[in-house]
Amino acid sequence: MKLIPNVIKISKLFMIILLFTLSYAGSANMIEKKDQFVKSCHLDENIFIRQIKLTDNNQHSKQEPLLLIHGARVAGIGSFDLPVKGGSLAEDLAEAGFDVYIIDLRGYGKSTRPKEMFNAPNESKPLVRTSMAIDDISCAVNQILKWTKSQKINLLGWATGGHWSAAYAEQHHDTVKKLIIYNSLYGAITEHKLLGRGSVFEDKQHPAEFNHAIGGYQFNTKESLFAAWDSSIPLDEKDLWRDPLVAKAYAEEAINSDPESFSHFPPQFRSPTGAMADSFELAIGKKQWQAKNLKMPILVIFSQNDFWSRKEAALAMVKEAKQARLVQIPNGTHFVHLDRDKYGRSLFISSVVDFLNSDK
Repeated sequence: MKLIPNVIKISKLFMIILLFTLSYAGSANMIEKKDQFVKSCHLDENIFIRQIKLTDNNQHSKQEPLLLIHGARVAGIGSFDLPVKGGSLAEDLAEAGFDVYIIDLRGYGKSTRPKEMFNAPNESKPLVRTSMAIDDISCAVNQILKWTKSQKINLLGWATGGHWSAAYAEQHHDTVKKLIIYNSLYGAITEHKLLGRGSVFEDKQHPAEFNHAIGGYQFNTKESLFAAWDSSIPLDEKDLWRDPLVAKAYAEEAINSDPESFSHFPPQFRSPTGAMADSFELAIGKKQWQAKNLKMPILVIFSQNDFWSRKEAALAMVKEAKQARLVQIPNGTHFVHLDRDKYGRSLFISSVVDFLNSDK
């Protein structure tokens, strides 16, 4: 009889754990996440990949897996899987039935950083250029295809990630089912005041060349993430357009993605500058891939208030590619997938889902 109170205590503890588990699963709509590392294809370095899917989503679904590719500064989780409502594009796409994967390219997030990133920035040239990004995407795609027993994959790249995705697809078109290029540069224009000629990225002594004095990587504060975002929101009260919880989670994840962030005051995370060198070339009209060589169906998404991409470039991609269509987000910002639903996020997600589900 003396054992009964302990049994009751254990039973209550079990029920608490069970209720917590069920509550967590319900709040996440039965979302399952799995983090893995794969070896780089050429070096003994790690590439981080996160899988997000519905628990009951059969891996042999008719849908090909979907890989999300981040841009120049913030790594994959901060870009696509924030732990707040309206902050995880990956979860929204998983709930739509897709088997979603997120990559951190080398130099970002949980993936291996080039050894040069542990020296002073001015001791190296821009790190993680297009060729290296293609290698990392290729390595991730090959592994995901093995995991899922699929023949092809869908790609969604944001900003420089869209450029890298397209460059990969041009070289490995046999592995890509569909491609989504989101708020990206292309190289179809020669004037871009923010990124091109006359900008801080141009070498003043050698016009039309990237300013290598910028170094191999840069430091970024939380505040630096919001200047362009805020300026592109056409409201004085930014919280009406962008959920402050999403903004807070975005900044925190960016800082937390680098284990050395808190060795600085204020905290600052590192990001390779290869993306900026690539973007400078695109901004002065130097194409690094050709849309006419892309054979798969393509969705080009352009936000009307984007500070980064240009509509002329989006139109050029659609004109040159064989199977491309354009979706414009009215008044949308560069970060439209992190803005509120009524300010473009819903249109963005529905456009992506409809495109991936379509027969063309």
